[in-house]
Amino acid sequence: MSAFVESEERQELRKAVRALGKKYGDEYFVAAATDGRKTTELWSEAGRLGYLGVSIPEEYGGGGGEIGDLAAVCEELASAGCPLLLMVVSPAIVGTIIAQYGTDEQKQRWLPGLADGSATYAFSITEPDAGSNSHNITTTAKRSEDGWILSGGKTYISGVDEASHLLVVGRTEDAKTGKLKPALFMVPTDAEGFTYTQIDMGIVSPEKQFTLFFDDVRLPADALVGSEDAGLDQLFAGLNPERIMAASMATGSARWALRKAVAYAKERDVWGKPIGAHQAIAHPLAKLHIDIEMARLLTQKAAALYAEGDLLRAGEAANMAKYAAAEAGCNAIDQAIQTHGGNGLATEYGLVQALAASRLSRIAPVSREMALNFVAQFSLGLPKSY
Repeated sequence: MSAFVESEERQELRKAVRALGKKYGDEYFVAAATDGRKTTELWSEAGRLGYLGVSIPEEYGGGGGEIGDLAAVCEELASAGCPLLLMVVSPAIVGTIIAQYGTDEQKQRWLPGLADGSATYAFSITEPDAGSNSHNITTTAKRSEDGWILSGGKTYISGVDEASHLLVVGRTEDAKTGKLKPALFMVPTDAEGFTYTQIDMGIVSPEKQFTLFFDDVRLPADALVGSEDAGLDQLFAGLNPERIMAASMATGSARWALRKAVAYAKERDVWGKPIGAHQAIAHPLAKLHIDIEMARLLTQKAAALYAEGDLLRAGEAANMAKYAAAEAGCNAIDQAIQTHGGNGLATEYGLVQALAASRLSRIAPVSREMALNFVAQFSLGLPKSY
């Protein structure tokens, strides 16, 4: 990929995914969410066509591509009105971590299902009293005779009801210092001692949020992913792709909202000409187009740096992309509603249903304040504020 133009292969991938997204569209997505159904048909077809596994290594059934390829899939589906949140979680975070740090046996066991869409895994890090501070995580894994015993709790974990396993960020005790250190574990969702409850959210989405409880959950020794001594490095290996994917989903959703606003501004005529002829309508939409393109470029830059192994600069770009895309996404939905006037709040136009989800993009998977903290500290060299 050059600095500003994606490879021909990725452009062809986008084109193919765009066609799939158009086949389903926002009406399918909203209907599934409203009826309490999952987007199973779309997920299965995307997996069958190889789109969910584009970044999984070829030897495990994937396409052998980069995180930028998976991000392109996520963006194009969101642009069609089908933002698949579990793409951010399952193949991007869990898939990346296992592909980089799992044993050969773990890769053989976990990755092929991700590649063809037949398996879904959730990612579990957030805790009620830790929030964005991963150093305050209290979910603890203690060694047993034949493995581990996991205890603790998590909250706001996506897609647990759809997942066969969770990749849980816990902590183990350092044998030398006695201090707790991060470690990652694959936990079956049907494990004895594991329970979860759904959080009642005002978001129209097929993916639900849950609070989790681990009551002395017994795990085999090979539930540990990677090295017990490299948990933090392994954790952050998954968080950069998470931010890149979140930026792609927000950008795609922003493109969807802008497209709907532009179409309405062209056809709505109340003063003898389309309302899009008025600068009060046209200028905000033009500015949105600019903001979306900037977010897309930042996201592509982050993906390219990550693929090159430049993790520090990739982290900077990923945080900036996540911030820019979330702002563009929120502003695009808001402006699309304003362009539609009262119709923007009518359910038939599909915009009001996307309002809460767009607002969530400013909060998760990293809040805009924490993204700004990162840029202030690492890009500008300002003193750490927390």
